[in-house]
Amino acid sequence: MILNLVFIATCLPVVTIGASLTALNFASMRIATGMCDSVTSDYARSFRRNLRQATVLGLVLVLLAGVLAAWFVVLTNLALGAIVELILLVVWYIVAFTFVMTALYVFPYLAKFEGRTREVLRNARLLSWKHPVGSLTVLSVIALSVAVTVFTPQATGYGLLWLVIGFAGVATVNGLVFARIFSKYTASTSVEE
Repeated sequence: MILNLVFIATCLPVVTIGASLTALNFASMRIATGMCDSVTSDYARSFRRNLRQATVLGLVLVLLAGVLAAWFVVLTNLALGAIVELILLVVWYIVAFTFVMTALYVFPYLAKFEGRTREVLRNARLLSWKHPVGSLTVLSVIALSVAVTVFTPQATGYGLLWLVIGFAGVATVNGLVFARIFSKYTASTSVEE
C-alpha cells in the first residue's frame, strides 16, 4: 500500500510519470527478490537517480505513441487498394507490437541498469524479443488488470483497488518476471547500490 501511495503521489505532476514508473519498478523488483530494506527509501533513491533520464524516456515513448496513432489514423483514412491497405496495416501492427513490447522493458531496465537513452531503448527492445515468454507474461498481467477494471469495474471497487494496491500489485507481480530476466545480466552492470 505504501509503494502504491508513493507512486500515485509522484505521478501527480504528469511529467514525472517516467521517473515514477522507474522507481516503482526498482522498488517492486527489490520487494520481489527480498532485497527491500525500506520501500520509501528504495523508491526515493531510484526516483532521484533516474529523474532526468526517465522523464526524457517517458516523453520519447509518448511521442512515439503519438506518431503510431497518427500513422494509424492516416492509414485507415487513405483511399488505398485493399491489398496495399492490408500490407500497411500488417506493418503497422508489427511496429506497434514491437513498440509495446519495448515500452514494457524501458522503465524496469532503467531501474536496474545504467546507460544512455538510446542504449536503454535498444536494450529494452532486444530483451523483449530475447525473452518472449517473460514479455508475454508481463503484457498479460497488465492486459488482464486493465480488462478486469474496464469490463467488470465492480471487481476493482470502481477503481478504488487501484488507489490502494493496484499499481504496486501489478508491478510486484511483474517485478518477479523482470528480476528473473535481469538476473542473467547483472554480473557486472547492476546498479543495485
